[in-house]
Amino acid sequence: MLSSVTPNDGEKPRIKVLVIDDSALMRHVLSEILSSDPEIEVVGVASDPYIAREKIKLLNPDVLTLDVEMPKMDGLQFLRNLMRLRPMPVVMVSSLTQKNASVTLEALELGAVDFVSKPEIDIASKLKEYASEIIEKVKVARFATVTKLVDSKARRCSETFISPVGTPNIASNLHFKTTDQIIAIGASTGGTEAIREVLERLPIDTPGTVIVQHIPGMFSGPFAERMNKCSAMTVCEAQDGQRVLHGHAYIAPGDFHLSLRRDGARYYCVLSDHDPVNRHRPSVDVLFHSVAKYVGKNAVGVILTGMGKDGAEGMRAMHEAGASTLVQDEASSVVWGMPGAAVAVGAVDEVLTLPKIAARIISLYEPHR
Repeated sequence: MLSSVTPNDGEKPRIKVLVIDDSALMRHVLSEILSSDPEIEVVGVASDPYIAREKIKLLNPDVLTLDVEMPKMDGLQFLRNLMRLRPMPVVMVSSLTQKNASVTLEALELGAVDFVSKPEIDIASKLKEYASEIIEKVKVARFATVTKLVDSKARRCSETFISPVGTPNIASNLHFKTTDQIIAIGASTGGTEAIREVLERLPIDTPGTVIVQHIPGMFSGPFAERMNKCSAMTVCEAQDGQRVLHGHAYIAPGDFHLSLRRDGARYYCVLSDHDPVNRHRPSVDVLFHSVAKYVGKNAVGVILTGMGKDGAEGMRAMHEAGASTLVQDEASSVVWGMPGAAVAVGAVDEVLTLPKIAARIISLYEPHR
């Protein structure tokens, strides 16, 4: 049921949402879920991208929910066109996010803020179980920073890694051979692309890097594979007991916490299925607390774009242990929740724009810089 009620003067304007899906059932269910929240108004629905294009012009929505598999033009092509011509917040809602993680990762690369998985069967009843998640992600998307897609951003992670322009010799000039140094990175909403940008700027012999991105289990493996193709480093999904080596990055598997343990001068990955922390598993706080305990001043902690406060207390522990701590600035973040929370608790040494973070990490380990 679509809402057409205009808020009274003085009331907070509601978030205007356009639902785009070729399934009449999905359009109905999503509209009911979103309209159940008093802060959201579903201003229209569209069954294909061409209808959606006209309704965007007519209704000027704040947020789109977008399916991938639609007639006339698939959702990814529509998203690509939208982000080039009229960038706006988009939350992907599609069964293809479960069947084919690479489709979801490509949508995020193109500029989608977030995604929700559509149930494979019994959609009407099961999707309602995700109601709070859908509502929350639409609300976050409303205030997300969305940038115009240009050719340089449209580059695919499936391409072979090429050293970033302006730093062609950086990998050969730096020699990080000690296992006594660790880089720890945490991210959430918008983080898949932020992590890519950092990893592709780091040299091949960067200290061992451990990463938590809030992501479901079915996506962490494909995400790690995608990052491996973008980076000079070797990037993989972390395994329990795996030794952390220089020139390697380890991404936490979805649904498992990642932490470190130390044995002499060596570090190892530890995976656990303990309860979520800050509603997340993997949790950035879990990783950062272990880095504070076992690595101390020889670590660099980084929090990138993300919703919520996960990582703030762990970064404070790292900061108190003498580690260098960096966060992404608000202007370049899709959502400045996690970085802002770390700043608020006094855990941060430096606030940097995203393109400067890798260079700062490098400078912290290059002896003469």
